[in-house]
Amino acid sequence: ITKDGYKVIKSIKPEEPLALAIANIITQSASQCNDKVGDGTTTCSILTAKVIEEVSKAKAAGADIVCIKDGVLKAKEAVLDALMSMKREILSEEEIAQVATISANGDKNIGSKIAQCVQEVGKDGVITVEESKGFKELDVEKTDGMQFDRGYLSPYFVTNSEKMLVEFENPYILLTEKKLNIIQPILPILENV
Repeated sequence: ITKDGYKVIKSIKPEEPLALAIANIITQSASQCNDKVGDGTTTCSILTAKVIEEVSKAKAAGADIVCIKDGVLKAKEAVLDALMSMKREILSEEEIAQVATISANGDKNIGSKIAQCVQEVGKDGVITVEESKGFKELDVEKTDGMQFDRGYLSPYFVTNSEKMLVEFENPYILLTEKKLNIIQPILPILENV
C-alpha cells in the first residue's frame, strides 16, 4: 500500500489511447514534481487531472484553445503568487521534524533523524537518503566535501590499497561544459599543474 501519487500513476496503463495519453501527462507532471520537490506527487496528480478535466469541458463548450491556454497560465501565476504569500520559513528542529515526519509517512524516528541532519548541514547542505540492505535500524553518516558516485578508471589510481580508495589532497579540478573526447586541447593545462 502506498500514498505516493507518482508510484500509483506510474502503475496505471490504460488501453484506450486517450486515457493512456492523459495518464502519461499526469505521470510526467508527477515525475517533474517528484524531481523538483521530492513530495506532493498525489496533490500534483489530482490538480493535473482536474486541469485536464476543466480544459476538456471548456473546449467542449466551444472555448478558443488559445484563450484556454492563456487562462491556465494566468491561473498558474495567480496560484503561485498566493502560495508564495502563504509560505513561511521553518527554522527550528521541531518544525523540520514535523515536515520530515509527514514526508516519511508518519515515521517520527525518520523525521527526527532528518531534522537532526538538516540542523547539522544547514539549509544549503545536501542530505542523501539510501535504503539499507537488510538492516532495520536507522543510521546517519556525515561526510565532508564532495563525493561522486563513480569508481576509478583503473586500479592503478588507488592511493590507499588497504581500503581500495583513491584519495587526493588539494587536487586540481577542471570544470568544463565541453565534452572531452581527446586530451590534446587540455594537454598544456595538464602539463603545467
